[in-house]
Amino acid sequence: MEKLTFYALSAPEKLDRIGAYLSERLIRDVSRHRYGYVCIAMEALDQLLMACHCQSINLFVESFLKMVAKLLESEKPNLQILGTNSFVKFANIEEDTPSYHRSYDFFVSRFSEMCHSSHDDLDIRTKIRMSGIKGLQGVVRKTVNDELQANIWDPQHMDKIVPSLLFNLQNVEEAESRSPSPLQTTEKEKESPTELAERCLRELLGRAAYGNIKNAIKPVLIHLDNHSLWEPKVFATCCFRIIMYSIQPQHSHLVIQQLLGHLDANSKSAATVRAGIVEVLSEAAVIAASGSVGPTVLEVFNTLLRQLRLSIDYALTGSYDCAAGVSTKIIKEHEERMFQEAVIKTIGSFASTLPTYQQSEVMVFIMNKVPLPSSQQSIEAGKAGENRNRLTQIMLLKSLLQVSVGFQCSNMLTALPSVFLDRLLSAALMEDPEIRLFVLEILISFIDRHGNRQKFSTISTISDISVLKLKVEKCSRQDTVFMKKHGQQLYRHIYLICKEENNVQAHYEALYSMLMLISIELANEEVVVDLIRLVLAVQEIAQINEDNLTAYNRCALFALGAAYLNLISQLITVPTFCQHIHEVIQMRQKEAPYLLPEDVFVERPRLSKSLDRLGPEVFFWQSKISEVLGGSGYNADRLSIPYIPQLTGTQHL
Repeated sequence: MEKLTFYALSAPEKLDRIGAYLSERLIRDVSRHRYGYVCIAMEALDQLLMACHCQSINLFVESFLKMVAKLLESEKPNLQILGTNSFVKFANIEEDTPSYHRSYDFFVSRFSEMCHSSHDDLDIRTKIRMSGIKGLQGVVRKTVNDELQANIWDPQHMDKIVPSLLFNLQNVEEAESRSPSPLQTTEKEKESPTELAERCLRELLGRAAYGNIKNAIKPVLIHLDNHSLWEPKVFATCCFRIIMYSIQPQHSHLVIQQLLGHLDANSKSAATVRAGIVEVLSEAAVIAASGSVGPTVLEVFNTLLRQLRLSIDYALTGSYDCAAGVSTKIIKEHEERMFQEAVIKTIGSFASTLPTYQQSEVMVFIMNKVPLPSSQQSIEAGKAGENRNRLTQIMLLKSLLQVSVGFQCSNMLTALPSVFLDRLLSAALMEDPEIRLFVLEILISFIDRHGNRQKFSTISTISDISVLKLKVEKCSRQDTVFMKKHGQQLYRHIYLICKEENNVQAHYEALYSMLMLISIELANEEVVVDLIRLVLAVQEIAQINEDNLTAYNRCALFALGAAYLNLISQLITVPTFCQHIHEVIQMRQKEAPYLLPEDVFVERPRLSKSLDRLGPEVFFWQSKISEVLGGSGYNADRLSIPYIPQLTGTQHL
């Protein structure tokens, strides 16, 4: 062997003759089943290949590849493995001269076939599959960076390579427990086809340039479709986790766009399939972070909202053709609901990756899609139209809430632009209690910038506010401007929501949180005065009862006022004001406990039907409050004038 190598190096022009001779011998030995000589011939070829890097090597490589192909064509597993090992050694050699005419089509096809081996013997099957994966890895390494070679990224090759790797990855038990990084795996795992396929797939995707991402991802989507792997979504999620961690970060949005396109293409597939695609989208968005949405931000949200509306139509009509009875497929409402929740969660995931200014744009975009009676959005007539409008409103507001929860902005003027706030507040006055509650929750999530919301989750007359450990900062100039511009608008809507007779405990808790958060986040002295006037006006709603509210609603409003005034008196620390509030609460505890939150906001509220015969001592009096606060520097004139809701946002009394 040493003499042969020396001869080949001394006379490189003879390499092609040597290769042709060895090739002829190997083909003859294979056909005569003389496998020992076959191994010797391949060993000789391997050593010559490793030693020679001259310009004549191309002709020698042709003979070498012909011999490898002959071994791979054999039905003998050992010969297939021998041929693969030789090819892998060849793939790791960096050639000095390019090849213009070499083709790897056969090798891609054969190695892909080996990846799907179904040999009866488990050990042999595993070895053949691993050889197939190693062979594909070799083809990729040999061709991926050489523009003169056959383009491995062409669909004809990717449609064989990617499904072969996914087929070997397709082990749900391992996929669930495996980490996204191959660094933490044991040596034993590295010897399994699953782990080897994952490493090969990572390497392939890591080498993908901008123009090749689409061809690499499309076979993944087709494979998941063909084998019904979107539901359960475990394997699909595992695949896209590998993809997102392997590709170059600047290409992330291309994967997201392909998933969105695939979701559109499957818009009439079963809800479970669509939900699987959407949940994979959500996972991918979190991994890709800021690069996930790419240049077409609103197009991403437009696609998701379109799917949401289609799902609502499917659930209402029972058909994928939006006309009852046309489709033969049975649509399950609970599956459509699961899909809708998945879309809403995904909208939140995408929004959380965006910078603040884009989050604000997205919220305006979603709000503009909400059908409102006062807007240009088409409001459908009839019972079916009402149902569709209501479900659309609820789903879009849920989506908006999901975005607003992750929204952090110190400047309320930019967080809630006028066009957005006007539409949002108009939804707050709708008859549907669920819609009103969503609007309140959205407003609360905007106003709560220091995480105080949870501290007001239950309404009570707490005696010492310090146990709440509230985070309070001085009201900024921008917040003052915001309240001057929109304060009256907010007060008016709070006042009108209080008058709704179908309010339940959740509404009163949200109203309480809203009042407290405005007091902590946005209040200067003027705002505090207006909020106290507003709460006293709410007490008057319950006291006079012009709207014929139920006993529960009236008691709830009394309790809401008591809880708010109790906390605000401790926040502004005016002793005489605190004393008045404390005296009224004590009197209620003795004479009318059903006017306090501890008796009203419980599982079985204790109410009274004699609310019209209450004495003056259980009410908070505007004259008394304006007197005690006026003595401490607050605007007594403004305090003494009863609150009347204004139709505009201007600062009129």
